[in-house]
Amino acid sequence: MLKINQVSKTFGDIKALDDVSFQVSDGEFVFLTGPSGAGKTTLLRLVLRELFPDEGEIVLEDVDITKLKRKDIPKLRQKIGVVFQDFKVLPERTVKENVEVALAVINLSRKDWKARIDHVLKLVGLEERGDLFPSQLSGGELQRVSLARALVVNPRIILADEPTGNLDWDTADKIMDLFEKISAEGKTILMATHHKLIINKLKKRIIELSEGKVVRDTGVKKLSPSQNTREASKESMTGSSVSEDKRKSKNFKSKESIKT
Repeated sequence: MLKINQVSKTFGDIKALDDVSFQVSDGEFVFLTGPSGAGKTTLLRLVLRELFPDEGEIVLEDVDITKLKRKDIPKLRQKIGVVFQDFKVLPERTVKENVEVALAVINLSRKDWKARIDHVLKLVGLEERGDLFPSQLSGGELQRVSLARALVVNPRIILADEPTGNLDWDTADKIMDLFEKISAEGKTILMATHHKLIINKLKKRIIELSEGKVVRDTGVKKLSPSQNTREASKESMTGSSVSEDKRKSKNFKSKESIKT
């Protein structure tokens, strides 16, 4: 589980995040939306520990990562897969070599690398493209490389920052199908996007930011009018019972005082 608790972050006079709180359960797929400058990327960078909050807690798997020592940050990042808008692939390396980069920082025997790489390349549909260089790939294929690199470390959570921002609709749609497939396998996904077509199509939980604040969270249940009426009725009945008890108590005390 990821827990963001009263997190604030400023850059000079700019309040990038202001008392932000929410939780993401294991296996949940959540969209982080809002206009440019709302704080989406800042929040993802805080979870990755690229930035440090001014206030608040960020808890991942029961560990407050804001309290981690610098030497423990690489271990944290082994639990996190990251997918960027601009792919961030290495142009001088093949597809397989780009994916290998992620494995080089985790404690996995090199003899197990091939099986892990073959698995994720097949998952993202690049099993026949492993020996090609980035210059030989389309934008959609480059994003698949980025996704394979995020998955190869078997992360607990995937952070995706506008992963379809540089793609046309058809390609973006296919990439989102991959994210859905990965989500169905139990991966937790927190994705920053302003792509309304994708948000409307997938119908996942939405956390909307505006000027650094959470202004909407579809994962927070609100009472319906009928539920509100029932709750108000319960409160009214409870209040009446309390008043009745107080009245009886006063009458009892009055009778006692008369007896004495």
